[in-house]
Amino acid sequence: QVQLVESGGGLVQPGGSLRLSCAASRIIFGTYAMRWYRQALGKERELVAQIDDDGVSKNYADFVKGRFTISRDNAKNTVYLQMNNLKPEDTAVYYCYNPSRNSWGQGTQVTVSS
Repeated sequence: QVQLVESGGGLVQPGGSLRLSCAASRIIFGTYAMRWYRQALGKERELVAQIDDDGVSKNYADFVKGRFTISRDNAKNTVYLQMNNLKPEDTAVYYCYNPSRNSWGQGTQVTVSS
């Protein structure tokens, strides 16, 4: 059973930054693409960013392009989401996801508010 554990969420003011981490265990991490999703209260879960197994190919949703950066450290079995210039509409629970194993983390809350 794949285990994904997110961390790094919190309360931040508009324009601020946060870095989310997702630590994976019980998989050969470096062979899998990984994704970050988010779900705001009352809304559908939406894809934020994806990174391929070796970290070369990255894709972003239009609403985060230029502000968020996905990266990974396969030696640490961890994928990151650097979030800059945060906006109130970025408030959501952020989840990491392994599409090959259909595994989700428990999520971490990000709240952007003054």
